[in-house]
Amino acid sequence: MKRTTPASKETDPERTRAAVRKGYAAIAQGGGSCCGPAKRSSCCGSGDAAGVAKTVGYSDAELATLPEGANMGLSCGNPGAIAALKAGEVVLDLGSGGGFDVFLVAQQVGAKGRAIGVDMTPEMLSKARKNAEAFRNRTRLQNVEFRLGEIEHLPVADASVDVVISNCVINLSPDKPQVWREIARVLKPGGRVAVSDLALLKPLPPKVLKSVEALVGCVAGAVLVSQTRAMAKAAGLVEIALTPKAGYVDNMVDWNDPLYRAIIKQLPKGTKLGAYVTSLDVAARKPGKKGMA
Repeated sequence: MKRTTPASKETDPERTRAAVRKGYAAIAQGGGSCCGPAKRSSCCGSGDAAGVAKTVGYSDAELATLPEGANMGLSCGNPGAIAALKAGEVVLDLGSGGGFDVFLVAQQVGAKGRAIGVDMTPEMLSKARKNAEAFRNRTRLQNVEFRLGEIEHLPVADASVDVVISNCVINLSPDKPQVWREIARVLKPGGRVAVSDLALLKPLPPKVLKSVEALVGCVAGAVLVSQTRAMAKAAGLVEIALTPKAGYVDNMVDWNDPLYRAIIKQLPKGTKLGAYVTSLDVAARKPGKKGMA
């Protein structure tokens, strides 16, 4: 009989979730970045949340519509831009944080559509719901909703969503295949996926993989680009298109961020983080014709 041992700190899913939840709770409460709580605003280390958003494809006009504090610089892409949203659609955002992408897509789908955000961190959910009041007052739209839950077990009905988006979040999950299965479950036939995430061009050094800083900084949890395709395909999705953004990480990283400095110290001498990590846009579709349950 094979002997089993408790999961290590690095592989235990609940420990991983706890580390991520603690890191993002601190961000929600005190500001800062997914690199760590502080008055730094970006997932990739830039000190300017608006600047980060514009770098990854958000316009000044879009940013001007957001409630104050919704943009915490946690983006590594613009999933709404690749989703080709239509008025009246239902959109689900995985790991919605303070509501940044939810508020933007809510305006795109309009009053007859709906934008739902799911986040596992209560502090983020509270921030998003507070932001939602300001959003409703400003836009007169009543089409946003935020739910507490894990992206591996979405609090969403089967075949109820037209589009699933996510921005720099799936890499943090300890069970990514389950996330992709959940995406396929909640999508309507013909429904679409538009995800921006961090992915690996080659495996990270073992020292980096063991770093909590690297995990909360959206690095250690990333998987190879080819693995992302395989997981989406195994979940039953089709028309999978992966678009890496060359040089994104090296352009965005602020080397003065203490947590990123800690990660970089664990890389082989003279190696840039961008040699390992890229921003990746993922588009896919669930088979079937839209409107058919």
